[in-house]
Amino acid sequence: MKTLSKIVYITIIALIVIPFAAFGMQWAVISAPIALLCGLVYAFVFENPFPKFNKKCSKYLLQVAVVCLGFNMNLQESLKSGADGMMFTVVSVVGVMAMGVLFGYWLHLNRKTSYLISSGTAICGGSAIAAVGPVLKADTDEMAVSLGVIFILNSIALFVFPPLGHMLDMTQTQFGTWAAIAIHDTSSVVGAGEVYGEVALQTATLIKLTRALWIIPLAFATMFIFRDKTGKVSIPWFIFIFVLAMIVNTYVPLPEAFTATMVWIAKRGMVVTLFMIGASLTIKMIKSVGIKPLMLAVALWVIISVSSLFVVLRTVQ
Repeated sequence: MKTLSKIVYITIIALIVIPFAAFGMQWAVISAPIALLCGLVYAFVFENPFPKFNKKCSKYLLQVAVVCLGFNMNLQESLKSGADGMMFTVVSVVGVMAMGVLFGYWLHLNRKTSYLISSGTAICGGSAIAAVGPVLKADTDEMAVSLGVIFILNSIALFVFPPLGHMLDMTQTQFGTWAAIAIHDTSSVVGAGEVYGEVALQTATLIKLTRALWIIPLAFATMFIFRDKTGKVSIPWFIFIFVLAMIVNTYVPLPEAFTATMVWIAKRGMVVTLFMIGASLTIKMIKSVGIKPLMLAVALWVIISVSSLFVVLRTVQ
């Protein structure tokens, strides 16, 4: 069974990447949502044979994909299209954190768990939880529950948001802005944006990464709130490299073959990442979540999704 799980794992990744190299970039066999679905089905059928590799590779592959995507974005156009979403970011981050702490208290939920779930919802899902957890000195169970509940909702969002965007007749800029604010993890934000269109992808990526920079002040605020100045702050350096890639692409005449290759790496890397993320979700993780953390996460997600949708439809063209 373990040998079979390895063969299936490697085969799926090969199917994601090889068809592009063999037949041309326009031949996409496995899209972002399908890759995530394959990962989820895989996790329920097999036991992941490469858990440590899967976790590390998905983290760094996501960062590489985001940086490569910067070579396909114009800095001036991206800043213009993402300006409205950036303005809403401040209000939403602070608001979600405050509501999360209050709701957690009302539900009699563990203080650190509610803080971690709020951080993941407000900023960038698992990345925010992973960054704040060590500062908070959260234990293994608190981290697992918070990551589990955020991941479940994050997976649902990738399938639900694009159809909702089309149903509401949202423009690509509107959808990209909404996805960046309302979907938790960068991986699913980029995946949803790619499904919706090129402009949606660029808008969503820029706003989400701007939002992710809030990890830094949040980590320092966490030190103050929990009275611990010995915690280590994790700075998402890849975001600055992404911005540098955009600057280079905007002001330096790069060969078309180079930018095309970067886009291919970005899109295929993101799809592989989503498969790996899906393959890490197990039934054990779902069972460990519990009803109260799920109630908190769903409540915060509904609030941020509905409120940001209302603002985006009224203010973004």
